[in-house]
Amino acid sequence: MLLLFAAVLPGLFWEGAPDTAPALREAGIRQIVVPAACVQDWKGVPEIAATAGDIEGAVKLLAPKVNYRVDQASATRAPWLDANGWRIMRQPEGKFYYDAPGKQSALAAAEAFCYGGGALIRTDVDGLKPLAQMLEFLRGHNDDPMPAVADIGFVDDGTPAAGEVKNLLVRSNLLFRIVSAPDPKLKLNVKLGTKDYSMEEAKNPTVLSHLVRSNLTDEKRTVRIYGSQVVVARLTGTNGHLRLQLLNYGAPSRKVDGVRIRVLGRYQNHKLAVEGSPDEKLLDYTVEPNATEFTLRELNTYAVIDLSR
Repeated sequence: MLLLFAAVLPGLFWEGAPDTAPALREAGIRQIVVPAACVQDWKGVPEIAATAGDIEGAVKLLAPKVNYRVDQASATRAPWLDANGWRIMRQPEGKFYYDAPGKQSALAAAEAFCYGGGALIRTDVDGLKPLAQMLEFLRGHNDDPMPAVADIGFVDDGTPAAGEVKNLLVRSNLLFRIVSAPDPKLKLNVKLGTKDYSMEEAKNPTVLSHLVRSNLTDEKRTVRIYGSQVVVARLTGTNGHLRLQLLNYGAPSRKVDGVRIRVLGRYQNHKLAVEGSPDEKLLDYTVEPNATEFTLRELNTYAVIDLSR
């Protein structure tokens, strides 16, 4: 059965006293989640709606970013992404939170929203305005949920090894769905501990992810990203409508220029929304016999592309 991924707006977890209300209002924040013991203190504060919540028992996610690991030798010099999509996919009903100071708050909110994760963002005063701006953008795309599009079925045994492989699959834009048993309707199925994907191979998740890509083949990948190693795609869709979400893990310090995207299928119509760049348009939009290609000139933090036939 396909899971529908509802777009859940993240919340701001705020531990500041009511005298910080002016900073919240100035940033555009009107709703906050506060520790239960502080709710009464916030009652009656103008223009700020405070609800009780906590992060006790919630899974702490990494602040999403690129770690270039300049201190480590590497043959490929590929950047390492601190990304959490696989964790949210593993626990779709889980509770999560981020410690994301400053402008990292915006990328954290976009990532949680992208994967339908119920998350709280704990940030500082510098992170309030970027978070408020991202939340305002996300509200415009908080519509009916659609199932995730997947090429691969991944049988998750819950082990750390499986988690590391899923992490690499997400970062490599190899679209997968977690399944309890191999699904013959999918293009490829992956189960660790089999002759095709041995536990010995799983000790090196990078090598195993390359093996999965090779077995799937690039020609069968529903989405391919050219021109960047720090952009992660999330694809949902139904009834001839696809929604492609793009996260730039280099944000906020680095924009990505000239991202070329290929999606299997013919989609004559498109609509683009780029956070922070309302006038952005897709370039070189080409509909081929079995695929659609286009270029996104510039990606700040997060973009949504709706495709339809």
